[in-house]
Amino acid sequence: MYVRADLQLHSKFSRAVSRDMTIPNIAAWARRKGIGLVATGDWTHPLWFRDIQANLEEIGSGLLKLKPNIQEKSQASSIKSKTINDPLFLLATEISCIYSQGGKGRRIHILVWVPTLVAAEKINHEMTKRGCNLMSDGRPIIGLSAIQIAELVLSIEPKALIIPAHAWTPWFSLYGSMSGFDSIDEAFGPYAKNIYAVETGLSSNPSMNWRIKELDGRSIVSFSDAHSGPKIGREATVFELPQLNYENICQAISQNTQNIRKPENQTIRNSEVPIHRQTELSESSGPHIAYTIEFYPEEGKYHWSGHRACNIRRSPDDTKKNGEMCPVCGKPMTQGVEQRVGELASRSEAELQVSSIKYQASKDATVSMTVSKVFPKRPPFVMFVPLQEIIAECIGSPVASPKVQTPYRQLTDTFNGEFNVLLQAQHVKIAKIAGERVAVGIDKVREGDIAIDPGYDGVFGVVKIWREDEEKPLIDASKEQLSIF
Repeated sequence: MYVRADLQLHSKFSRAVSRDMTIPNIAAWARRKGIGLVATGDWTHPLWFRDIQANLEEIGSGLLKLKPNIQEKSQASSIKSKTINDPLFLLATEISCIYSQGGKGRRIHILVWVPTLVAAEKINHEMTKRGCNLMSDGRPIIGLSAIQIAELVLSIEPKALIIPAHAWTPWFSLYGSMSGFDSIDEAFGPYAKNIYAVETGLSSNPSMNWRIKELDGRSIVSFSDAHSGPKIGREATVFELPQLNYENICQAISQNTQNIRKPENQTIRNSEVPIHRQTELSESSGPHIAYTIEFYPEEGKYHWSGHRACNIRRSPDDTKKNGEMCPVCGKPMTQGVEQRVGELASRSEAELQVSSIKYQASKDATVSMTVSKVFPKRPPFVMFVPLQEIIAECIGSPVASPKVQTPYRQLTDTFNGEFNVLLQAQHVKIAKIAGERVAVGIDKVREGDIAIDPGYDGVFGVVKIWREDEEKPLIDASKEQLSIF
């Protein structure tokens, strides 16, 4: 079976997070997106842990499901389809470690996954004993080092997974230029052998991470880090598993990537089959990552170097040529992820022979996927623009407007989720619901035929589906008028 998973997000108890990030709403948005497995988020927070216990129940597989009364509440506000199963939940949290090591301040965000509520509760208790204030935030800020967190977690729950989050973000990450390390060994010491994967973050994609030699034997995963419902699934990892359970998810991530078979001629089955029971898999295949779904890294808010206060943005080549100081104010620019990857890389993308292939996502649609000829067993990835952003640009209206939200909900209702619209839906059927321009826009995103002004220093990049000199299809005014009602 194929399982689309988003295993990094935050609850209403985290800073700068929507108050609507409740368990029922997370489940409803996961259904609308087409996510079969979603993170609980923030189980270190005592009040959110109580909400998890009140809304979810363990099913004996290391995962949780909605309780029956909560299931009814979630489905009432969810996608209008009886063929889409509710998502299952995995106990996943994010911890912010701020400490000093080697004479330098470190700020690293770490994902921790566990298979049981008992394990999560024991870890919370031990962290509190060590002086961690878990009530302060859903993503707690603690003074323990990455090594200490790994020791604490794995001594309580050996089956836990520890994954560096958004590994390249300048300020809060494993490889962060302002706060991190140059290697996993340096950060995790004796527990480096227990770090089986890194999470890309929005400003990098897998091929950028393939350039790092120490990641050759580790998996590359991608998740949304969502702070609101609509952001769930903006990045995701697609697993192929004989059965959906915690053990198989861990096995898919922890096995050496050289043993992962190349998923060339695979097709996601008709979306009428439940999201997390989509294809049969022979027992000999073993759990593995099929591919990841990526935000365009240029759209991430730290892709290039720059200084937001002075509106200065620099590509790696420009930075190398002109230096890392802001030409306006003379202060250091925030180093971009692309430049930082280049500093630590042992190979170029050209040496990886990175290329695009056409992937038959359904009988009606093909998408462009990225692979490496040098590492053919590395799971490929597909890059997309979120559907609401596509519609907004195509019709020239803000994302939150009814002109965008109405066709968005019509499309996701009709095709059983956003990923099915982006990956599988037929052009003519999309056009019938949302208009020709939206259908063409989705086709262009599938083909990678877009332009992006790269993000920098906390400013998101801007996607342009149509270049300035490119003719756009006319909007069918009658359809647009009808879609308002």
